[in-house]
Amino acid sequence: MTRHNPEGAPTPQVSPQTPTFRSGAVARAAGMPVATLRIWEQRYRAVQPGAATSGHRLYTAADVERVILLRRLTEQGHAISLLAPLDLPQLRAIERAHPEATLNDFTQASSPSQALKLVVVGPALANRLKRLIDRQRGRLSVRWVGVFDSLADAALAASSASELGVDLLLWQSAGLQPDAGHQLRLAQEAWQASATAVVYRYSSAAGRAALSSTGVALLQESADEGLLSEWFMGLGRKAMAPTRQSREVFDPKQLSTQGVAEPEASAPRFTDEALSEFAALSSTVACECPSHLAQLLLQISSFETYSGDCANRSVADAQLHAYLQQVAGAARKLFETALEKVAQAEGLPLPVKP
Repeated sequence: MTRHNPEGAPTPQVSPQTPTFRSGAVARAAGMPVATLRIWEQRYRAVQPGAATSGHRLYTAADVERVILLRRLTEQGHAISLLAPLDLPQLRAIERAHPEATLNDFTQASSPSQALKLVVVGPALANRLKRLIDRQRGRLSVRWVGVFDSLADAALAASSASELGVDLLLWQSAGLQPDAGHQLRLAQEAWQASATAVVYRYSSAAGRAALSSTGVALLQESADEGLLSEWFMGLGRKAMAPTRQSREVFDPKQLSTQGVAEPEASAPRFTDEALSEFAALSSTVACECPSHLAQLLLQISSFETYSGDCANRSVADAQLHAYLQQVAGAARKLFETALEKVAQAEGLPLPVKP
């Protein structure tokens, strides 16, 4: 059907599939920041706009409806990662029906059998999270172990706590400095927290890098409730994925290297350069075992060094990497002895020792 403008010229009917709307207009219609819309597109492929010749992203009317529905459903507590693969009829059905029951019809999401043990440093963030958790209708069960005003208060309270070993320590910080990780690490170790995360308002690049390099999850605070909810739910799902037993504090005495590891591994007998030269030399003989052994030694030595240099997020993490370094050192010694025996059997000169 063709409409007519006041001058009588025909005006084509705009199809719901015609790319017409720019990202700013779509974000305003859905009541959300453009930055969140971009995250939904790039990380979850929740909507896939076209591109104009100018380079601007253009959305169809169907795309706009989809974004508005996604926004409403995430405000009800649904995870964008679960909603993103669904088509428009399914999203409409979820909005019409009981949210939790209908979502379970379309996805395989399941509630964790145990509650997330949570410590929060920052009462304002704790109150905000409580509202978000109430709206997400039981998809993540949370046990509030403690809420504190500062990291120092949190660490002090842990000394008299009846139960340690929390799943997540979450800190709200007005500003991150490069030395912020020290107090956070003290609080994490005091509570024996499996993971730490920070919601910050301002930070230098050095401050962010110092924390992210140690495995701390970071989020810049904003007014976007959907973004905070999705980030927190993701942290919770990740923390609850392993069993409780697998998240217990690591004790290296529980594991054994079966008598081959020494308390302090000896220095390598051969340098990387000597092993590389030996591998090339041994390739001229029919048996390839000398070359394979040299290559294995290069990899084991590299892993041994890597384990010793790996960043430690907690006391348990440091013990784990010390154990891995010990195992790698023991394996290296065994393969060094094997390399010497094979070289003698094949009549090859041994690699030059350091």
